Amino acid sequence: MSRSKPTIDDVAQVAGVSRATASRVINDAPGASDPVRARVHDAVSRLGYRPNQSARALASGRQRAVDVLAVTYGPVEGWLGVHPYYSRVLAGMMSVLEAAEVPVRLHTVNGDATPDTIDTIAANATVGAVLATVTPTMAARFHRRCPRAVSLVATAPSVPAIEADNTAGAYRAVAHLHALGRRRIAAIHGPATNPCAIDRHTGYRRAVDNLGLPNIGAHGDFLRAGGHRAALRLLDEHPDIDAIFVACDLMAAGAVQAITSTGRRIPHDIQVVGFDDSIAAVCANPPLSTMRLPVEEMAATATRLLLTGDVPSGHRQRFTVELVERDSTGRLAT
Repeated sequence: MSRSKPTIDDVAQVAGVSRATASRVINDAPGASDPVRARVHDAVSRLGYRPNQSARALASGRQRAVDVLAVTYGPVEGWLGVHPYYSRVLAGMMSVLEAAEVPVRLHTVNGDATPDTIDTIAANATVGAVLATVTPTMAARFHRRCPRAVSLVATAPSVPAIEADNTAGAYRAVAHLHALGRRRIAAIHGPATNPCAIDRHTGYRRAVDNLGLPNIGAHGDFLRAGGHRAALRLLDEHPDIDAIFVACDLMAAGAVQAITSTGRRIPHDIQVVGFDDSIAAVCANPPLSTMRLPVEEMAATATRLLLTGDVPSGHRQRFTVELVERDSTGRLAT
C-alpha cells in the first residue's frame, strides 16, 4: 500500500475482506454483517479512502446524488423562482458537493403532496436528502423510508435536523424594537404550517407577552405580495402601529412598499425588522434590519453529515440567529 492514493483493494486488505465485500459496504449494498461493515468503514477512515463517484454510479446503475426536498407555498414555479431561500440552500450544499464530485437533485412539492409522492422521492434517494421547509409529518414519513435524511427546520424527534433558533431570533427582533421605544409592534407571520413560521410566531408572542405589549398580527405567505397585503390590512385596522416584525425578508420588502404607499416614513413613523438576511433585505428601500439566518452554513453542515454515510437518528445541531441593523430601524436624530 505504497500508493499515494488508497484504492478499494487497500481497504479490503486492511479490513480483512474481499474486494467485493468492501465494495458492497462502501456502496451501502446488502450482503455484509454489521461487524464486517464496521471493519470496512474503519479501514476507509484510517486510509482516507475516497471512492470515485462516477465509478460507483456506473457500478450501481443509479446516479449518486444528494436530493433536496422543498415544500412550496403557492405555485411551484412562481415560489421557487422568486424566493432567495433555496438559492442559499443550494449554494451551501454546492460548497461541499463540488469537492466530493456528487451532484444535487431538487424536488419541489406543494404542502398537500400525497404520501406516494414522498415515498417515491425517498425510495430513489442514494447518498441522502436535505429536507428544506418540510412539515414534521412529511419529514417523519420520508425518514422512515430513507434514514439518510437531514432537515433544515424543526421536525419530528427521530429526524436528524440542523436547526436555526427561530424562536429566539423573533423574540430578539421584538425586544430590539421595544428598546428603540416602539410600543405598538405588529407582526406579519408566515404560512401556518411552515415550521420556521410557527417558531417565529411563537417568539413574537412570547416577546409581546413578556413586554406587556398588544398582540397585533396578520398572516402572509413568505412572498412579497403577501407581505404587501398583510401590511396594508394592519395599517388599515391598526393605524397607530409604530413597528412591524416580519417573519421573512421577502414579505418585509412588500411591507415596506405598503407602508410608504400610505405616506408613512420608515423608520420615523414605522420601524421594520425582517428575518433571513437575504438579498431582499439589502435591496429594500430603505435597507432592512433583519435577523440573519445562516442558511448557507446550515446547508453545508447537513450535506457534510450526509456524506459521512452515518446520520444518527434524532441528531440535532442548532445555529444562532443574529441581528443585522440597517436603515429600517435607524435611530432617529434628536
